[in-house]
Amino acid sequence: MGAGYKMRARYWVLGARCTYIYFMASKKIVTIGNEVLRQKTEDLDPQELQTPEFLQLLDDMIDTMATANGVGLAAPQIGVSKRVFVAETDDGPIALINAHITHYHKKMAKYEEGCLSIPGKFADVWRHREVTVEALTASGEPIQFVAKGFFARVMQHEIDHLDGILYVDRIEEQK
Repeated sequence: MGAGYKMRARYWVLGARCTYIYFMASKKIVTIGNEVLRQKTEDLDPQELQTPEFLQLLDDMIDTMATANGVGLAAPQIGVSKRVFVAETDDGPIALINAHITHYHKKMAKYEEGCLSIPGKFADVWRHREVTVEALTASGEPIQFVAKGFFARVMQHEIDHLDGILYVDRIEEQK
């Protein structure tokens, strides 16, 4: 492994006879100025979701988010132009694939945001207090939910990454 990678094994026991080992690697987070952060991602083919490479990507993203003390991480932030992100929840990390916001509720709130791809910078950003999100789970199941409060902010921030938008763009919009 090259510099910038932290290895740790994750053991998944599937029945009494087989144990699989997946190695998780903390990837380098790309920063503002890298063109991948400005590219709009395309929806993934659901067939891709069960490939070993995609499952490894999800593990690596979760490890990278945890290592960086983040609450969310989109694939473009590690240089991968795929429509997937991970986010922390009260029940642990989740992965959402092909996520889109289908409804923005009217009420908005201003709150300080930062971004792992813009280290050390923070600013107040207006976001919707509630949004409806449609996506696929990591297993390919369709899901729709209403995100509220801070979780709604995380959803908007990460889905913006999938559309090539950074939080600093939202600040400019709101001036």
